[in-house]
Amino acid sequence: MPDLLSHAFIAFTICTLLSLRYDWLTGEYVTVGMAGAFVPDMAKIKLLVDSATVEAALDIPFDWLGVHTLGGAFVAVLVGAVVVNRSDRRRVVGLLSLGAASHLFADALLLKASGRSYEVLWPLTQYHPPTPGLYLSTDIWLTGVTGAIAVSAWLFTAES
Repeated sequence: MPDLLSHAFIAFTICTLLSLRYDWLTGEYVTVGMAGAFVPDMAKIKLLVDSATVEAALDIPFDWLGVHTLGGAFVAVLVGAVVVNRSDRRRVVGLLSLGAASHLFADALLLKASGRSYEVLWPLTQYHPPTPGLYLSTDIWLTGVTGAIAVSAWLFTAES
């Protein structure tokens, strides 16, 4: 699970630094951005509910990997938007999208045996972009680095 914590740290850092520019970006909204970073990993529900089970229940083709793409994250963000007050929707959509985008970008940098990432931009394209292979999702050092950067951002903004 080090990658999930790293995604939270990345979103926290981005949102915390943006709070220097936007006064409305308080701690509650930073948390919304962090929640957005978890959106693509909702695909891990497949560990509990198989894609074939959902496909049989809905009687339509289904794969959990679709949630871990740009299109799937977009749909999840829209669902998140309808559960908040109308006055907060624009900010919530923006922050959930920012968190989800940071997650998808970080995952596009993962080391893959094929040298190519997954269909991150689906449904716009089925292209598998090349990945620089900077790290594995199981690398614990990445959590330490992103955590240290997040603490630094928090200390920096606390002094401002």
